[in-house]
Amino acid sequence: MVNFKENEELKTLNHSCAHLMAQAIKHLYPQAKFWVGPVVAEGFYYDVDLGDESVNDEAIAAIEKEMKKVAKSGKRIVRKEISKEEALEMFKDDEYKLDLISNLEDGTISCYEQGDFTDLCRGPHVDNVKLCRNFKLIRHSGAYWKGDSKNKVLQRIYGVCFPTKEELEEHLRLLEEAKERDHRKIGKDMGLFMTDDLIGRGLPMFLPKGYVIWQELENYIKEKERKLGYLHVMTPCVGTVNLYKTSGHWDHYKENMFPAMEVEGESFVLRPMNCPHHMMIYANRMHSYKDLPIRIGEIAHDFRFEASGTLKGIERGRHFCQNDAHLFVTPEQIKEEFTSVVNLIFDTYKDFGITDYRCVLSLRDPENKEKYHDDDEMWNKAEDALREVMDSIGIEYTEEIGEAAFYGPKLDVNVKPAVGNEYTLSTCQLDFCLPAKFQLTYVDTDGEKKTPVVLHRAILGSLDRFMAYILEETKGNLPTWLAPVQVKVMPVKTDNDELMAYANEVCDMLDDNNVRVELDDRAEKLGYRMREGQIQKVPYLLVIGFNEKEGRTVSFRLHGHEETTVLPLEEFVEKIKEEIKNKSVVRMS
Repeated sequence: MVNFKENEELKTLNHSCAHLMAQAIKHLYPQAKFWVGPVVAEGFYYDVDLGDESVNDEAIAAIEKEMKKVAKSGKRIVRKEISKEEALEMFKDDEYKLDLISNLEDGTISCYEQGDFTDLCRGPHVDNVKLCRNFKLIRHSGAYWKGDSKNKVLQRIYGVCFPTKEELEEHLRLLEEAKERDHRKIGKDMGLFMTDDLIGRGLPMFLPKGYVIWQELENYIKEKERKLGYLHVMTPCVGTVNLYKTSGHWDHYKENMFPAMEVEGESFVLRPMNCPHHMMIYANRMHSYKDLPIRIGEIAHDFRFEASGTLKGIERGRHFCQNDAHLFVTPEQIKEEFTSVVNLIFDTYKDFGITDYRCVLSLRDPENKEKYHDDDEMWNKAEDALREVMDSIGIEYTEEIGEAAFYGPKLDVNVKPAVGNEYTLSTCQLDFCLPAKFQLTYVDTDGEKKTPVVLHRAILGSLDRFMAYILEETKGNLPTWLAPVQVKVMPVKTDNDELMAYANEVCDMLDDNNVRVELDDRAEKLGYRMREGQIQKVPYLLVIGFNEKEGRTVSFRLHGHEETTVLPLEEFVEKIKEEIKNKSVVRMS
């Protein structure tokens, strides 16, 4: 999907189209007043005060019709420069523009005129409104003026514009595909999770079927970690402010944390990450070099105060669960343990069919040192060590300045989803900083106390984001082992006692063999129940009729297939047990 802010031609065109939309709105709503109309990654928008009017789908259609009329007129777009005093006079009846103008420095102010419409703008713009004819208004919503909930709600209207009709149609096609892949829609159709403003924005709740997927992911990664010698722990979701002052998070991460809570003279915060807790677990007793490496893992509940505009279902929330671990190692063990983490990442990706990703070595920005722990020697040592290890094990990677954690450099594995921009799924961070801050030690071979090195790593990232990614990549068509309902049993006639008895026997046998099964015995037509099973992405839909009852067989249809297969009941049970046991690879759609 194109990023409109990163393409100068599209950026200029879409900014011009925002003015075209504003002009059309002014024709239809003479009382309209405009705040700002910027280009954003997904196109453009304009915030509009329509007085007592509000925008709906019919209004959007009317605005589009008027935009086409204005574009067809071929009015030139002309840049003009006026003084601040002239601008104040020109927009004297518009409190929004007056607010903008009052915050500008004295001197020349630019505006753009197209026929009967003039607006303040830095530009640039295209030369003629006719160039903006390939557009589409995408959606509308409410937005507080200046983003302040104390202010009036304005109408925000989003759109996109392209140089050609073909480019616009392709973009609209991709948008439709994005809607179908949106994990929020899939989650609603499949009954996986929910949100409610009464609980709080960015605080999703997993419903029974969604929690099944969550648990399967937890069991999957814990089993892999246990085989590699990880020890799993459970730590509290809060910590004292002093804990985060010790770690340095209070100085470098405070703005992303929930406010402190004062209880009995102590200050507590909801934890945004788990490393301070795991540092204290390590510090709980003395260690010898013989104990290392120590691998502490946790599926940990964390809380970060993300801006409301960035929240997106379970992909980005204010509460999430990290597949977190901290490896306490000697300097000599860094390469081996880092290699093991990388192998675990790639092995996991293979299991889930993830192939479109890239590795990034995230480094400190030496020009912006206040963001990071202040120790040049430590940073040089850590970055050189991580670069050396990655080179030695043959990882292809790019380097990105300014993306390191405040305490150390890291390997980020960024996935490119089917729709939308890439984001980090897995990470492994090298840390010489926090072990020293917490005064962690081990007794080395020479009997001297040394400071361990810590690898912070997350393979699935957060279980929430990983689930969102898999749902969108597969369009919800999960493999049988991961599906919340693996089999749905549907008797042809739900009012026939003999058929219902056999259907219940089938369900009992599957349940006894740890297959997640549902009986759909509603008094609905079979075709309706089959369609619902398809919407819910159930891998196996079993139809039980009189032939099946007499022959002790089952007729099943795989999700996404039209053909029906008949097998003896016991053979079907063994087939699905083997499929679940083998954890078939996730097939990306």
